[in-house]
Amino acid sequence: MGTVSAQGVQTTDMASVKADSTGYIVRVGDMAPDFTVKLTDGKEVTLSALRGKVVMLQFTASWCGVCRKEMPFIERDIWQKHKDSGQFVLIAVDRDEPLEKVIPFGQSVGITYPMGLDPGADIYANYALRDSGITRNVLIDRDGRIVKLTRLYNESEFASLVQRIDELLR
Repeated sequence: MGTVSAQGVQTTDMASVKADSTGYIVRVGDMAPDFTVKLTDGKEVTLSALRGKVVMLQFTASWCGVCRKEMPFIERDIWQKHKDSGQFVLIAVDRDEPLEKVIPFGQSVGITYPMGLDPGADIYANYALRDSGITRNVLIDRDGRIVKLTRLYNESEFASLVQRIDELLR
């Protein structure tokens, strides 16, 4: 179904994929596509190694105005609430920007949650059409299944994301 990129990320063969109206190529109920991401602190995280925890991926980039608007809410309403639970992982996956841009971006929006690098947007391309927009959040349950997908930022959808995370962590 796909090939492996230079970064070791399994990439999806786009000819065989049908996107939804927002550009997602994954669906609620699917197993989340696995990947390894290098964080801005140099550590590497493999998604499948996080089984047993609730995981939220936020696909973002410094040039995305909606991302900049949403990130402080993610910091306050999700990360600060659950970061010490030991059962929750949040990673901002920065789409195709270098480390020297990603670190100041995170600082400028005031987030403390981990940020990872996605050179070539290869991780992103396993979740959504490569040329589709961001911000996007993917919520993954303890078994590795996608349980919620969001696109852009609106208050009611964000509130439902917060609620779903709270439910999964009960």
